[in-house]
Amino acid sequence: MSNALPIIIGITGASGSVLAKKTIDTLLESSTPTIVCASSAARIVWQEEMDESFGAAIERWSDSNLFQYHPSQQINAPIASGSFPTRGMAIVPCSMATLAAIAHGMADNLIRRSADVCIKERRPLLLMPRETPLSAIHLENMAKLANLGVTIMPPDPPFYFKLSSVDQIVEYFAYRISVALGVSETLPDHLQYRGPEDI
Repeated sequence: MSNALPIIIGITGASGSVLAKKTIDTLLESSTPTIVCASSAARIVWQEEMDESFGAAIERWSDSNLFQYHPSQQINAPIASGSFPTRGMAIVPCSMATLAAIAHGMADNLIRRSADVCIKERRPLLLMPRETPLSAIHLENMAKLANLGVTIMPPDPPFYFKLSSVDQIVEYFAYRISVALGVSETLPDHLQYRGPEDI
């Protein structure tokens, strides 16, 4: 698969905006074309959780010619079509409403449609759900998607690394997403588990 193909990052209204920010930063720093799509709810949550406004982040990312942005209402964007080639998609963070919609084929906005395209075109799709505790409904929807080949990656910290800050945990998951989507082959050295001596 060509390294020139873009990765799609969907941002929904679950808590965890910092995960999206770090993932996009990591992709662009690795010279990966990145297409971002955010819902209105995602922007509201971002405003509550982040010091940098969403608009300022878009401006900063737009300094790179590898970056594109589409609001979730823009259902006619190229990523809504299977004929537009991509390397796959991650939804970070993924709300349970979005996860449920994807599990049931409801492609009623650009994020959900882009995910639906990844499933039908058999492209990598990763969802990072942010919810706890999980109900039977949540688990059934996740199992349905996992059986279709979707990667479900909750941001559960690797406690054995003894990471000392939220920033380190966020960095770890940004790179895990990068590896899962084939952008990176391995985690950076400082985030690799080397055996019992790391515990």
